[in-house]
Amino acid sequence: MASGSHAAHDTHGHGSHGHGDGHPLVGHLVPYSTLLGTGFALIVLTAITVAVRYIDLGEANIYIAIGIAVIKATLVSLFFMHLRWDRPFNLMVLVGSMLFVILMMVFCMMDVGQYESSMIKGNAPAVQTYLDANAKYAPVTKK
Repeated sequence: MASGSHAAHDTHGHGSHGHGDGHPLVGHLVPYSTLLGTGFALIVLTAITVAVRYIDLGEANIYIAIGIAVIKATLVSLFFMHLRWDRPFNLMVLVGSMLFVILMMVFCMMDVGQYESSMIKGNAPAVQTYLDANAKYAPVTKK
């Protein structure tokens, strides 16, 4: 009779194994509507990124592309990686790592800014001479 009473409490077919009653075996279940909506938003944002590529906005193009990429990464981390429902510490680690990447990019841009006056516009002279002699119709950068 003891095995029969154990079978009555075993609704998952695997036993409770210390999980307690009413607790799922997975971390968090997300409704299909949330996943499909997030996936659709990612597709729309990708289409916007491609469309903006064909519009010449000068240096604003890169900022728009990076902004859209940040929004897409946020959607993926919140809904597909379940950070919206996870412990706050995991979100803090993600945001901290993103801040360190931004800080690294700022330092790199500052370094490039220091040497901008000595940078060669277009191709280096030796490279341009070689391309003019051997590949006249190759797409080259001339400024």
